[in-house]
Amino acid sequence: MPKKFTFLLALLVALGLPLVLRSGTLASEVLIYAMAALACNLLLGYTGLLSFGQGIFFGLGSYTIAILLTRLHLPMPLALLAAVAMGALGAALVGWVAIRQRGTYFVMLTLAFAQMFYFAAYTASDLTGGDNGLLDVPRPGFMDTPWRYYAFVALLFLLTFGLLLRVTDSIFGRTLLAIRDNEDRAAAAGYDLKRFKLLAFVISGSVTGLAGGLHSMMTGIAPLSNAEYHTSEMILLITVIGGTGNLFASVLGSVFYVLLADWLSTLWPRWLLLLGLLLIGVSVGMQRGLWGLCEAAWRRVFQRKPAQPAVRGEQA
Repeated sequence: MPKKFTFLLALLVALGLPLVLRSGTLASEVLIYAMAALACNLLLGYTGLLSFGQGIFFGLGSYTIAILLTRLHLPMPLALLAAVAMGALGAALVGWVAIRQRGTYFVMLTLAFAQMFYFAAYTASDLTGGDNGLLDVPRPGFMDTPWRYYAFVALLFLLTFGLLLRVTDSIFGRTLLAIRDNEDRAAAAGYDLKRFKLLAFVISGSVTGLAGGLHSMMTGIAPLSNAEYHTSEMILLITVIGGTGNLFASVLGSVFYVLLADWLSTLWPRWLLLLGLLLIGVSVGMQRGLWGLCEAAWRRVFQRKPAQPAVRGEQA
């Protein structure tokens, strides 16, 4: 799909959410988790790395911006850049170790790091607030309403989407696809697999750190739950539901998951059971996610082959 068309779809989502949602906070949440899913898709869909460590970078971004704004009182732009940097640094450390393994061992390493980070955040209560988290994370005065904050989040979302679109469409992105499809052949072609994987990890971690920082400013708190491995699972679920290997699919997954979770939570206190059943249906019936379903519908409606005229000999 052309880059301009893909970016146009993302722009339509950012402009359309205020028209269909009454809550600016819910709209901001959709785009924040969309950014986290974009970062996860870079690893899973383009590099073939199934990481359960995304919650580490989300939590790092969340805690970093909360500490810098509440204790050091840094300007918001500097604190947000620091959240991005901490996400990248955490991803560099985790990736440097994890990419030395493949398959199940790689997955187990990322999960182990996620658990370690959670317990480190839990025990370092003087720094992270422990079980209570860090409270009263401020926002600048020009973001005093939920919809003004949404405008800021939407701007960063579009900037992030555009940058990742350029990354995936570059030679670097195509090299990641080659590594995903056949690591041995990519290595035989002379590519440094560890360097490419590590760089993909760093880019993914920086974007996830940005999402974590924005989430803390949205809610006004940096909770311990942002560092749980359940956060990694949720980001991964959003990515898989939307579809891997396409950036806009991650946006679709975030819209579907966040809005559906919000609606189901009003129907039944045990709404996660309903969501689990729905996810089973998606996994069984739509292996390519929502984006694959949209592509199939597009082909059926707009790419039907015209009926072939009958040959005269056959008519006789």
